[in-house]
Amino acid sequence: MTRSGSFRTQQRSFQLYTPEQRRRRDESNWTIVQGVLAPLQFLVLVISIGLIARYLATGEGLLAANISIVVKTLFLYTIMITGSIWEKVVFGKWLFADAFFWEDVVSMLVLALHTGYLVCLAFGLLSHHGQMILALAAYASYAINATQFLLKLRAARLGAQPAIRAVHPSLEVAR
Repeated sequence: MTRSGSFRTQQRSFQLYTPEQRRRRDESNWTIVQGVLAPLQFLVLVISIGLIARYLATGEGLLAANISIVVKTLFLYTIMITGSIWEKVVFGKWLFADAFFWEDVVSMLVLALHTGYLVCLAFGLLSHHGQMILALAAYASYAINATQFLLKLRAARLGAQPAIRAVHPSLEVAR
């Protein structure tokens, strides 16, 4: 068997949730909250990156850039709090459940960098340029973390395909 064949076999057998966890996930309103907050946070991120780039390129729009970073950080805090509630409902742990352990570890770095930006903003630490660079570092860590989650969820969806086909042979899970 080739390495890629072996990977595909492993990928297809990956199960993120037990049947009971999947039931709790599907029944939880927190799943919907996460599904709404995640794309909204991404939209705020894209807008904020544009405002930061404008400030760094022209020196104009500092207030708008700062407001966008604060709003992005508030979205992050909200999604982290609701995500930990979701994790408790589905996995029985507030954070660091086995299924999302490394994603939660990186989330702590993301929170630290965003919070560091807020501290710098509130107390005038770092230059405005330095604050923007810190915000971009926070955003880079967020991008890594979001990628972790997306890859994990995609692997879980692909791993669920054989089980779904066994029950409903005519159904195909969207990729």
